[in-house]
Order: sequence, then structure tokens, then C-alpha cells
Amino acid sequence: MAFYSYIFTANYKRFSKNLKMVSKKYHKSYIGMMFDTVYSVKKYGIGLTDYLNYQFYLKSKAERKEYAGIKIQNTFYETVSPSAYKERYTIKPRFLKEFSEYTKRSFLVPDGNNKDEFMKYIKGKEYFMSKPYDGLGGADVTKVCVKNIEDLDAYYQYICDQHLFLEDLVKQHEDLNKLCSASVNTIRIMTFNDHGTPHILWAGLRIGNGVNSVDNFHAGGMASVIDLNSGKLINPAIDKDLNEYEYHPKTNTKIVGFKVPYFKEVKDMVKKACLESDKILVVGWDVAVTPDGPLIIEGNRRPGFDVVQVASRRGRMDIIRDVLSKVDKNEKE
Repeated sequence: MAFYSYIFTANYKRFSKNLKMVSKKYHKSYIGMMFDTVYSVKKYGIGLTDYLNYQFYLKSKAERKEYAGIKIQNTFYETVSPSAYKERYTIKPRFLKEFSEYTKRSFLVPDGNNKDEFMKYIKGKEYFMSKPYDGLGGADVTKVCVKNIEDLDAYYQYICDQHLFLEDLVKQHEDLNKLCSASVNTIRIMTFNDHGTPHILWAGLRIGNGVNSVDNFHAGGMASVIDLNSGKLINPAIDKDLNEYEYHPKTNTKIVGFKVPYFKEVKDMVKKACLESDKILVVGWDVAVTPDGPLIIEGNRRPGFDVVQVASRRGRMDIIRDVLSKVDKNEKE
């Protein structure tokens, strides 16, 4: 049902507009591409935007089969990261509390009765972040300047009413600031807990576009794949509109070959964190790197494959097959 809900809530007008632009660019029939989209949604379980993001209109049958669409992902996550155990990861304040060894920062959950704690929390701070309890894709994440809050009582009531919580601003490593200082550029690193043995499945660096204060793919950010051995970016960054960047558009920093600081420590940290649960086996960790080392921003029990597959320039069903083969092997044993 989740797959069909996703399809029915799609923005058809925007999709149609983008499809017309693509058909013109590649000299393809718009009507033909529309029929191909319907066929692909049914055959491969992808969403409408996936057809464009994965450039299905240019892919062969064999290439299309290697893409993990929404339908396949839903089945995969119910097997390896069941929704029955999701709240530990989806309720952000709970995650911060239970993974405090890795998150390494303070936070406050306004509840209507802790205004004194709120005042104490913001005292001496220049900035902090406000976030929804269970937001996705960087939605409604705001960097707040304390001196710009005109009425503290009204603001406190607002964050209570909107179910927002507050957390400390993360200061990122100077090397990542050179890449883009307008946002914290986070590593998305996917892990698998294979019955007590941690595996890293994929890693990429999400880079802000220099305009927005978040680096999320869905908020104009871009991504590049990280080589798991060297910690270096191995391809030009790409955004959701498939624009590629050899150099960052604002800072002009070269992307290919950029080395992520403290990458060994990043790997060690997420390998340890992924063993914290024997129910949620696959997690997509968002990791920031500070001058003193890495910390975890959040853990996603459904780390979408859109950024993984777009940044990789290919389908990543190989990841899903590898994980499920290990899960099936252990179940049989």
C-alpha cells in the first residue's frame, strides 16, 4: 500500500513539465515517454521522479533491472529494518538520547512546562538548530540566531505548538568548510549488522549548494561517492536535477579527489553504532566531521536509494541482493 500511496501523491503537473523538457532535450516522443513511464512504474516498481532521476529513458532493460525502486525498497526495509522498531530512529530526540555516545551534543525538547530550561539552554548561544521530532529530508530544519528572536515567550510557545526540538549547532571541520561553509556537509554511510558483524555498504558525501543551510539531496544539495578505502571522492558531485559539478559552484573547490577528514574514525564509529540494534539491521547514518572528529547527526532506518543510485550513476540492486543473501543464509542456519 505504501508504494501506491507514494504514486498517488506524486506531483503530476511538475512531472509532466520535466518530462516534456527531457523529451525535447533528447528528441524523444513525449507521449512515448509517458507510456514508458507507466510501464516502468508497473514493471520495475519505481516512482515517477525515479524515471527522470535514474534516466530510465536512456537505460536498457538490463540496466533498469538493477535499480531498486520504491516497491523493492519497501519490501527490503520491512525485512531488514522492520517498522515495528522504527521509533528509536524516527523520533529524533529519542535517537539523540539513546545514541548520545555518538551524537555528542546537547538538545532540548520543549514541552510547555520547561520554559526555564529553554532559557537556560539558549543562554550564551549565538545559534542553535530547530528541527521537527520526526522530519525527513531536511524539511523544516532551521538555523536560528538567538538575537533575532524578538519575543522569547512567543517563540517558546511556537516551538511547543509545532513539536520542534532544539539542538546544538555542529561546527564542521575546516576542510569541509572549504568545500561549502553554508551548510554542514554530511556523510551518508549505509551499514548492515550481519548478526554481530558490521559491514559498510556504501558511503557518499552530501554537499550543500552554498545557498541553503542544509545539504540534503531534496533541498538542492549534491552528492559524490566516497571510496571506502581512501576516503576520497571518486566522481563529480551530482544533484537531483542531474547537474554535475567538477568544482563546487560557490567555492570552486575541486570535488574529485577531495579527501574526507577523519574517514577511518567515521567508519569505526558507524560500525560500532550499527551493532546497537539487532532488529534494525540496515541504517543510513548521517555523519558530520568536526575539528575534533566525527559525530552522528541521525540514523535512518530507511536510507533511500535515490542519492545512492544517482550518485553512483547506476542501479544498486547489488547492495540489496548482498544483504538479503546474508539474512537468508543466517535464517537457514
